[in-house]
Amino acid sequence: MNIFSRYVFRQTTAALLLILLSLAGIVWIALALRELNVVTSDRQDTMVLLKMTTLALPNLLVMIAPFALLISVVHVLNRLSTDSELIVHTAGGGTVWSLAKPLLTLATMVSIAMLFVNHVAMPWSLKTLRQIVIQVRSDLLTQVIQPGRFSSPTKGITFHIRDRALNGELQGLIMNDLRKAGEHNSYLAQKGVLVKQDDTAYLVMTDGHIVQRETNNAEPRIITFTNYAVDLASFESSRRSTRYKARELYSNELLSPEIRAKASKRDRKKFVPELHERFASALYPFAFILIALATIGNAQSTRQNRSRALATGIVTASSIRLLGLGLNNVVATAEHLFFVLYVVPLLAIGLALLTIMRNAKPRRPNDRLEALLDRISAWFKALLSRFQRNSTNLPAKV
Repeated sequence: MNIFSRYVFRQTTAALLLILLSLAGIVWIALALRELNVVTSDRQDTMVLLKMTTLALPNLLVMIAPFALLISVVHVLNRLSTDSELIVHTAGGGTVWSLAKPLLTLATMVSIAMLFVNHVAMPWSLKTLRQIVIQVRSDLLTQVIQPGRFSSPTKGITFHIRDRALNGELQGLIMNDLRKAGEHNSYLAQKGVLVKQDDTAYLVMTDGHIVQRETNNAEPRIITFTNYAVDLASFESSRRSTRYKARELYSNELLSPEIRAKASKRDRKKFVPELHERFASALYPFAFILIALATIGNAQSTRQNRSRALATGIVTASSIRLLGLGLNNVVATAEHLFFVLYVVPLLAIGLALLTIMRNAKPRRPNDRLEALLDRISAWFKALLSRFQRNSTNLPAKV
């Protein structure tokens, strides 16, 4: 790259890092506020909150990175135009392609980083996050529920235990469940223990009975059990499911028949869109760069309509990305239409390239106007020639 290309690359990279870190900080704060109940209600330490919010970032950074790149490119191009640097660059023989070279190099770097996050970092972080959530669920009864007190770890669930043994066994357990409208279930057991199996935590109650009552039926039903297990994931509907979701699986796992067979029908429909979205999303940095160049990449001697061009570029890029995300739902219902996930960014790239090439060509005058000017010029030339010829034929004065 020449001096100008290195200058543009350096300015855009600095702006990208600043914008990306700012957006990531805002997202992290939002995640921390949303998961603050882990510290306040679930009585976990601050380190658990930091781990949960940090592990959730890669999933969101993939969405933020292309927009951060777009904002940084628009900012740099607008500043170059405002400072008349684009005009000087064009007057010196530079073209829009020499401006596109450093920007496309940066887009390639962002695209490679997105592929790494999509296929490696994001599944790993979400799986690790799931393990922490399971640990929080397991600690829910041991930390929140205190002997001799009524505790409500989530809405509709009330616990009471008589005592807790040294090995963690809950003695004299009572659980009241009012989460379902019209149903009232009470669980009474001599003892209960926490059991972990794979990625799921259960509360196993021993020697007890269940009292079920319905609003429409005045007579309760009593069910006696020797062992009864309750999935801790059902204690709070807002917590994650015990099954791995599509975004939590590595790309090779999305293609595994064994994992597809274990997944629910709802999650299985998202495997194909998720796999192709991981590849298609890496095309959007190139599309955003070319859209920015097509709208504000040309040198202008006036600032008229500059704001309109900026708004057009940002709105167009955002609409294309939202369209690509919306098509994921279409592919979930019709897997054979997976190619539309690639069509959207590739079509945007093609149209942007055509616009750039059209704007790069020098504008010629209108053909009819040019013909009219030629005729007027020829008429003046003929008139001047006739006047000169008549002047030479005049008789000389005596």
